[in-house]
Amino acid sequence: MRSMSAGTDAGGFRTLSTDLDDEGILTVTLDRPDRLNAFTVDMADELVALFTAVNSRDEVRAVVVTGAGRAFCAGMELAAEGNVFGLDESRQPVLSDLDDLDDPEILRGVRDTGGRVTLAIFDCRKPVIAAVNGAAVGIGATMTLAMDVRLASEEARIGFVFGKLGIVPEAASTWFLPRIVGMARALEWVYSAEILSAQEAREGGLVSRVVPAASLLEEAQELARRISRNRSPVAVALTRQMMYRNSALPHPREAHRIDSLAMFYTSTADGREGVEAFREKREPRFTGSAHTDMPPFYPWWDDE
Repeated sequence: MRSMSAGTDAGGFRTLSTDLDDEGILTVTLDRPDRLNAFTVDMADELVALFTAVNSRDEVRAVVVTGAGRAFCAGMELAAEGNVFGLDESRQPVLSDLDDLDDPEILRGVRDTGGRVTLAIFDCRKPVIAAVNGAAVGIGATMTLAMDVRLASEEARIGFVFGKLGIVPEAASTWFLPRIVGMARALEWVYSAEILSAQEAREGGLVSRVVPAASLLEEAQELARRISRNRSPVAVALTRQMMYRNSALPHPREAHRIDSLAMFYTSTADGREGVEAFREKREPRFTGSAHTDMPPFYPWWDDE
């Protein structure tokens, strides 16, 4: 196993630990077990840095996210001084202030920290799997919504508990959650702020599979291997972004425009090798890089 550095002055992460196996599966562990992996601004910064960095790391084929100890993430660290969400209460922002999300004062003083994380996950070019090993409430639940698949241990408990704190759902969850479980169920879960069992989350469509705690991480890692082994990194990266972005377009012809370009460029690159491997009855040897070999129309949403 290898670790992945945060690129900080200290040479590593403070709130995360990482392991990269020989098949390119990067396991990211939220690592504040003494605080039930409660979310902090530092953790947000490190998650954004990590999910940005993996896009340029060809050795990373997929990412699995889990928590250390008995929790996945118990929500925001509410013991912090001042505004616990890291926001600048001296400001009176309006919507136009967020036209430039990268403005340093907006980034640090106004933007939702959880949303910075889910947008980084959304933009990731690698598959992302959540292995929810215990309590996942607040941002602990909403950060998983931008991940592709959620597996939960039998001990997992999931809650969109914002109503109990007098705040609103964050982390762009009002975009993600209804798409995953439907509007009526999303509203019921958010309004009630109830804690869901792993089985209730599975029945509601939030969780794909409930497994024994002892085998959760192994099953998540094996799923990551299965969906990345012998796959073109370029095709996987395009497929992930096409699924999320095209499904939100107003008409299928808009998806067809993107599909057409994606098919054109993949068929003339790794697709050639895939066809030859199929004909020769052997495993494909894809050489495309999701960092350096994305087709010229990517990212297409920059033109919108």
